[in-house]
Amino acid sequence: MKKDITYFEMIYSDIPNVLKLWSLSEGVFLHTNGEDSEEGIALYLERNPGFSYIAKNNENKIIGAVLSGHDGRRGLIHHLAVDEKYRKNGIANKLMSLSIEKLKREKIKKVLLFVLNNNIEAIKFYDYNNWIQEETVGLYSKIL
Repeated sequence: MKKDITYFEMIYSDIPNVLKLWSLSEGVFLHTNGEDSEEGIALYLERNPGFSYIAKNNENKIIGAVLSGHDGRRGLIHHLAVDEKYRKNGIANKLMSLSIEKLKREKIKKVLLFVLNNNIEAIKFYDYNNWIQEETVGLYSKIL
């Protein structure tokens, strides 16, 4: 199954299917304030071209996606999901690797990612892949 997967930079026309994948993926929280709408994701891709990726199966269906970019100082991973039927095939690792390599080329030295506190599978994945949980900062937000 792994050899039938192809990877592409995420583009505007991918957004509806990516949003569908994310909405069906346990542990992915999509904001309803517009930032995770088709328009919101399009704006993010426009600001951060070439940092977000998709994986497609041999039927050209999107089965994995990562939303990634940077603020000029730190890299950010916002959403990563792989269709449940395709997990444990290295797809998530490949998507992360593509985004991280692009961030490195832009001279970004540190990448942050967001994980829901109750998303045990994601926490296991990031722990296994040597990500470190930040203990020195807390996350605050404000809706504008």
